[in-house]
Amino acid sequence: MTPVELSRTVLRAVRRAVEAGELSVDVPARAVVAPPGPGGRGDYATNIALQLARPAGQPPLRVAEVLRSYLAASEGVARVEITGPGFLNLSLDGSAAAVLVRRVLGEGPRYGHDDRLAGRVFAVRVPYEIRAEVVADALARIVAAQGGRVDVSHDGPVTLRPAPAPEDPAALGLDAARWALLHPAPHDRPRVTADHLVQRESNPVFRVRYAHARTRAVRRNAADLGFGAWSGSVPHDALSAAVTDAATDAVMESVAESVTDVVAADFGLHVPAEAHELLSLLADYPRILATAVTDVAQPGTPGLDVGAPSRLARHLLALADVTLVLLPVVLPRGEEKPSAAHRARLALAEAAGAVLAGGLSLLGIDAPDHL
Repeated sequence: MTPVELSRTVLRAVRRAVEAGELSVDVPARAVVAPPGPGGRGDYATNIALQLARPAGQPPLRVAEVLRSYLAASEGVARVEITGPGFLNLSLDGSAAAVLVRRVLGEGPRYGHDDRLAGRVFAVRVPYEIRAEVVADALARIVAAQGGRVDVSHDGPVTLRPAPAPEDPAALGLDAARWALLHPAPHDRPRVTADHLVQRESNPVFRVRYAHARTRAVRRNAADLGFGAWSGSVPHDALSAAVTDAATDAVMESVAESVTDVVAADFGLHVPAEAHELLSLLADYPRILATAVTDVAQPGTPGLDVGAPSRLARHLLALADVTLVLLPVVLPRGEEKPSAAHRARLALAEAAGAVLAGGLSLLGIDAPDHL
């Protein structure tokens, strides 16, 4: 379940509470769902109870209590807890996360694409400046992935003007140049330096492309060993064997201080703690794409958020970092035989690779299978 889908679940809970006469409010157009902050619990949190408290004429905690029962009965939600002044903290069950991974694997690099913007056209006017043109192109790609269109022109008053590039980035080559221009926030001046060409993990664009290439390599290596990604329910005996394998995996213990509890979002299998963060990043990817279009007033570009390409680049970098931590424990080591745990980790790795490939494509950057 993605944050966008979970937001719809929250709104359905509000609607049911209104229909039952427990709340007297207008159902809002959207509900904000995000990873919990300090003091929060579970997979996601929402402030919907605080948002509705005043129009409902009730304390936030009372609104939260009303909504908790409806949310707890929702498909894919395992537990709902209330923290602080009325935040609702949601824990997802394993089936929801398994559905997420199957969805990513099924849709591949097009995961996160939809038609929510079908028929909408956004006019953008840019100066004759390389960064403005590259940002506008990336925006057009992200909007097109959601069924909309961005018409970019140089005619009339300029509506999109990020901080310009200090020099022509062409010497960096297409991929490094686009990353150099898109990764910084629009108001930050980009660095056009040879650092973007360094083939080391200290270079962010290399790290993202390298993480994708490594997921492809792991898939090829797994095929050579005769196994593929987990793609369905895991038999109980395989699950028991996977738990035993994971509990004695020295490599895993070097990644995290100890083997995590059975995480529902990891198919019920023990995996490194970072896998939970990886799943959150996968789930959040469609929301990242959706932020290209905003209801908040933007200077010069009505309806578009010029920071969306930078936000996407930073999301891909976070995903790459977590993926690179997971990859060393995907394949069997030494005398190990491929197990359900390895197949589950391979599924996570392949899903991460698909999102990295799709996101890089939207930025106009190549995602190589070999690097």
